[in-house]
Amino acid sequence: MEIEHSESRTRPASAGKHYEFDDEGISACHEPSKPPTKNESLSAGSVGEVEDQRVIRGNENFQRLGWKRLTIVLFVEAIALGSLSLPKAFATLGMVGGVVSSLGIGIVATYASYEVGAVKVKYPHVEHYGDIGRLILGEWGFWIITVIFILSIALTVGSHTLTGIIALTNITQSDVCAVIFGFVSTIILLLLAIPPTFADIAILGYIDLASILIAIGITIIATGVRSAQAQANTDLPSSDWSAWPKEGTDFASGMVAINNIVFAYTFAPALPSFMSEMHTPKDYTKAVYSLGLIEMVLYTLIGSLVYAFVGQDVKSPALLSAGPLLSRIAFGVALPVIFISGSINTSVIARYIHGHVYRSSVVRYVNTRMGWITWIALVSSLTFLAWIVAEVIPVFSTILSISAALFSSALCFYIPAIMWFVLTREGKWYDNIPRALCNVFVFIFGMGILGCGMYANVVHLVSSDASPIIAAC
Repeated sequence: MEIEHSESRTRPASAGKHYEFDDEGISACHEPSKPPTKNESLSAGSVGEVEDQRVIRGNENFQRLGWKRLTIVLFVEAIALGSLSLPKAFATLGMVGGVVSSLGIGIVATYASYEVGAVKVKYPHVEHYGDIGRLILGEWGFWIITVIFILSIALTVGSHTLTGIIALTNITQSDVCAVIFGFVSTIILLLLAIPPTFADIAILGYIDLASILIAIGITIIATGVRSAQAQANTDLPSSDWSAWPKEGTDFASGMVAINNIVFAYTFAPALPSFMSEMHTPKDYTKAVYSLGLIEMVLYTLIGSLVYAFVGQDVKSPALLSAGPLLSRIAFGVALPVIFISGSINTSVIARYIHGHVYRSSVVRYVNTRMGWITWIALVSSLTFLAWIVAEVIPVFSTILSISAALFSSALCFYIPAIMWFVLTREGKWYDNIPRALCNVFVFIFGMGILGCGMYANVVHLVSSDASPIIAAC
C-alpha cells in the first residue's frame, strides 16, 4: 500500500470531534462518523477545549521534519562516535580489509535502512521500531524489539558519556576523579536531551556536524604533519601501516574491529521515530541514500588516512592520536558532537517510551504540565542509566563492539531483512529474485555479526590485557 503525499491522517481529539491532518498540518475539524479506536485517538471527552488546541499545536509541532533535516538528524545520531573508532579497526584489519569492510558494510547497512523506512511508509501508524515488531510477531514482537532497541540506545548513550569523560580528562589534564567528569557529562547530556521534538534538535545538528568534521580534520592534519616530519627525519619513527592485517591478529580481534565498523553504520533503529515527525515520509529515501554515501566516503577517508599517518599505534578514540596538545584541541572542538549526538539518542528512547505510555493522552505532546514533568523525569532516568553503563564498561572500543554484536546485528540487519519477506513484499518472494537474494544476504550477515561478534567479544574480554582508558578514583 503506497502512501500518497495528499493522503490525510485522522486523529480525534475531544468532545466527539476529530481533526484531519495532511502533510502541511490540519485540514479539517468535524464530527466523526463513528467512535475513534483506542489506539488511534484520545478518548472522547477526555480533554477539554484547551486540550483540543494543545492537540492541534502538538501535531503541528511534531510534523515539521523534512528530508534535509532528517539527513542532519540521522548524520548526528549515526556518525559521531562511530567514526572515532575506525582508524583502530583499520589497524587491526589492514588497509585493504579496512577499506573493503567500510564500503561493504556501508552498502549493506544503507540497503537495510531502506527496508526499515519502507515499512513505515506502507504502515503509517508505525511510530517507532517496536511497532514493527508488533506487526511481525504481535505483542511478543513489540516487547522483544522494544527491549533490544532501548538497550542498544542505552549502550550508545553510555559510549557518549564515556567519551565525554575521556575528553574532559584529556582537555583538563587534571587528577579530578573520573566519576566527577562522568557526572558533568551526564548533566550536559541531560540538558541537551530536554527539547522534545527532533526538528528542534536538528538545529543543534548543524553545530554537531561542524564539530565532528573540524575535530577529525585536526586529527588528520596533525597526524599527517607528524608522519611527514618522520619521513624527513630518520631519528623519528615512521608510520608502520600495512595493507594486510597486522601479524598475530586472531579471529576475535578481527571481529571486534568489524563490530566497530558495524556500529559506525547504526542508524536504522531511529529511522521510524524520525520519520514519524516528517511532513512527507516518502522522502526518507533521499535522506537514507545521502547519509549512506556520506558515511561511506567519510568513514573510509578517516580510517585510511589516520591509520596511514599513525600506523599500528593508532588509538581509539582516534582523537587521542593527534598528539598531546592537538589532541586536547581536537577534543575541545569535538565536545558538541559528543554531547549533542548522545542527547539525540536519549531523545529517541524517551520519545519511544513516552509516546507509548501516553499514546491515548494529550500528555504525549509534552505541552502540558504533566507532559513536561513526565518527559524530564524519563530523560533523567535514561541519562542516569547511560552513566552507569559508562562506569561499568570503561573501554571505548569494547562498548561499541558489544552494542554492535548484540543489538545492531538485529536492528540494522537481520530484522530489516525479515521485514521485506513478512511486511513489504508484493506477491511471492520468487517474483522478485534479486531483492529476495539481497535480503537473504543481509539476514545471513546480521546473524553472522550476532554469533561471531559475541563470541569475539567474550574471547576478547577474557584474554586481552586491555585496560580502561580512564582511571578509577
